[in-house]
Amino acid sequence: MAVLRKKWGIALLGALVAVAVCLVFGPDVTIVNSAEAPGLDDVPCVACHPKEPSTVAAHGGKHKTDVGCTDCHTEHPPQGTEAIPACDMCHDGEPHYALENCAGCHSDPHAPLELAMEGDFTAPCLTCHGQQGDEVQAHPSAHTDLFCTDCHAVHRQIPDCMECHEKHTEDQDLASCKSCHPVHMPLVVKYGQDTPSHYCAACHQAADDFLVKNTTKHHDLACVYCHKFEHKTVPPCFACHPDQHPEAMLKKFPNCGDCHGTAHDLRN
Repeated sequence: MAVLRKKWGIALLGALVAVAVCLVFGPDVTIVNSAEAPGLDDVPCVACHPKEPSTVAAHGGKHKTDVGCTDCHTEHPPQGTEAIPACDMCHDGEPHYALENCAGCHSDPHAPLELAMEGDFTAPCLTCHGQQGDEVQAHPSAHTDLFCTDCHAVHRQIPDCMECHEKHTEDQDLASCKSCHPVHMPLVVKYGQDTPSHYCAACHQAADDFLVKNTTKHHDLACVYCHKFEHKTVPPCFACHPDQHPEAMLKKFPNCGDCHGTAHDLRN
């Protein structure tokens, strides 16, 4: 009799709990049969895999914002055997995704943009960085013969130029190098109007020496005042000195330098 009362008591308690749930949450609530296996969600994953969620949180990229654990890991042993999915389950349709051995660079899928750049290679880089590859090939220099990984040993790392190149001047740094030399076409030298003349003098010392000794107004001009914006730009004298001599004299002496020397070593 006592056992029977206990069973009836448990049944009554269960009924009361069900009624309370319906009163609180409304008639649409679904009572799950305890015999059914619960579905996977991200919460229990953390209990056994604490490192991976923290890695995703810090370095996950779109793996952090767009997907959860069970979006990729749809199975788990012992019931499932495909716990680690293939990358092309989500990543396909672009040249980069057609490359083999994704893990060769993306060694940790929980930090997919923390690439391991090991070995000498270029082709995989160009599937994402085609513009840089086009610039290197269209403007040959010593950089053209290098692998991408010769300079970029870590993804997105821009090395200091002085790791391979000597400074032009003591006050030169990476920013000043890049202000004249685009790194993927370094011989296409362009510069701003604030470029100091002593940067130019590092390669054009003779011209600078003449200008220092020059007693004309050219002495006070910055190199970029005449040689504007792009290396090897040589303006005509008439760009600043129009109609300084009679037409008959100009016909007899069409070359200004015949009388005045060079712009850096100007004779009055």
